[in-house]
Amino acid sequence: MSTPPPPLLAVAHRSGNTVAGLQEALAAGVDLVECDVHAYRGRLEVRHHRSMAGLPLLWDRDGVVPRNRHEPVELADLVAALGDDHRLMIDLKGVHPRLAPQVARLLRETSPDRSLTVCTKAWWMLDAFDVPVRRVLSAATRRGVERLRGRLADGPVHGVSVRLALLTPALVDELHRGTDLVMAWTVDDEAALARAREVGADAVIGKDLDLLRTVVAAR
Repeated sequence: MSTPPPPLLAVAHRSGNTVAGLQEALAAGVDLVECDVHAYRGRLEVRHHRSMAGLPLLWDRDGVVPRNRHEPVELADLVAALGDDHRLMIDLKGVHPRLAPQVARLLRETSPDRSLTVCTKAWWMLDAFDVPVRRVLSAATRRGVERLRGRLADGPVHGVSVRLALLTPALVDELHRGTDLVMAWTVDDEAALARAREVGADAVIGKDLDLLRTVVAAR
């Protein structure tokens, strides 16, 4: 009799970039809802689009949009919409010097007793956060994975988030020596989901809510 695969955590990628998306993902039963947060002119804007220096434009892989046609929600409003729930993962975007301190201050003021999650590729920014915030180190390149190996050798961390294409069973086993949570991204189809299970990931991060619902239902 074959052993069933271990349960996976489901993380809704970018669903937290709008209040409606946050609420839909929470209702779907996912374990975390990810949002992208940028510091811009004293505000904490929740958006995937990036600023274009010196221009009133925002861009991502899907194209460029005028800033005045894009009204991102602010992080304080998103946290308020979250209510008493704790299932939010804040992905710090960019290396703005005030980004991490501003987010940390907001969480201390609004959610001092909730275990929200903060993730970034710029790991030094995580030093701004206190317990009970859960800190996740992200790696998107082979060089990033090598740095991650060195960081985990210095001591355990709450979790890591690694591009799925970089993960192997051997690497996941190695990462598990320094963390109990290895998150794989991006997982948006059945083939990627099967691959995440094959390598031994603990969580999948994806934009397809229907796929994430199957992950939740499988538990």
